[in-house]
Amino acid sequence: MKKIVTILGARPQFVKAAVLSRVISKHKGIEEIIIHTGQHYDANMSDIFFNEMDIPKPKYNLAINGLSHGAMTGQMLIKIEEVLLNEKPDLVVVYGDTNSTLAGALAAKKMDIKVAHVEAGLRSFNMKMPEEVNRILTDRISDLLLCPTDTAVENLQNEGFENIPCKIKKSGDIMKDAVEYYSKVSGEKSSIINNLNLQKDAFVLATIHRQENTDDLENLKSIFQGLEAISKVKQVILPLHPRTKAILEKNKLFYNLKIINPVGYFDMLELLKNCNLVITDSGGLQKEAFFNKKHCIIAREETEWVELVSNGFAKIVGSDSQKMVDSFKGFQNSTVDFSINLYGNNVGEKMYDEIFKLL
Repeated sequence: MKKIVTILGARPQFVKAAVLSRVISKHKGIEEIIIHTGQHYDANMSDIFFNEMDIPKPKYNLAINGLSHGAMTGQMLIKIEEVLLNEKPDLVVVYGDTNSTLAGALAAKKMDIKVAHVEAGLRSFNMKMPEEVNRILTDRISDLLLCPTDTAVENLQNEGFENIPCKIKKSGDIMKDAVEYYSKVSGEKSSIINNLNLQKDAFVLATIHRQENTDDLENLKSIFQGLEAISKVKQVILPLHPRTKAILEKNKLFYNLKIINPVGYFDMLELLKNCNLVITDSGGLQKEAFFNKKHCIIAREETEWVELVSNGFAKIVGSDSQKMVDSFKGFQNSTVDFSINLYGNNVGEKMYDEIFKLL
């Protein structure tokens, strides 16, 4: 039996891996070993996802977190290499654009182990984003580039990837599979709507965690001022990332918002199903909003998911509080049709087929 190693470190990766791991388990043609780098490490950001979503428990937990980008990536590279030497896999699967992604791909490639990159080809074209650096470098050394959209494929073609020995495949977005599968049970598994005494369409769901927002105090203040202005019309529910929380507390910034701890996937799905719209600087949540037929206000200067903006499902406002409020008002009367299929179907199965062919 062929063996693959899956490398995970952050919440969105746990969600995506749940889909592919379930498909791998069903087919029984591949042995999967999971490495958790520890990048997201507390119970609310990590453990709850493995427990809720029946993701196979990681065989290795490297517990690497709380370091600078260079130190974190370097430590991960060292530790992942040790595991790969021990396990001798035929292929390594990495997801997305985190330090865990880059470290996993680098460790594998330096040992002449094949690499499959899930969510290949995405570009923000903002090289100040650590995530952009990670995804570009990971794409360049991967053997199988599993792209979620036509735009992602075109990005790789424009960068000359057709002249590089790799396979480019439009597989669709694996997050869609996750939302469709787990939405069927989230209502039974989660009580967050009742616990917070929320009514359908009566609140806005917000998340803020990107470095370009949290590390720029003026940006952060402006974003939260926008959220507070919107909260006078509709309650704003904000599952707060630990880093964002620490920066707000350090600078004694307090806002009239309903701030809660980070939530598990089932709770997040129920919040998405019942909210009025989403305000976020997360990449994954933009699509999860779309899958749940919710508009999204993007608190960044760009997005990798350009089709959401071009089709009228999302608007980019950066850290501009007035643009945020104006977009919120504009979306209240929107009649955009969410039935368009932007991200494919049966994505996990398609990815499994491509990975199996490479082994």
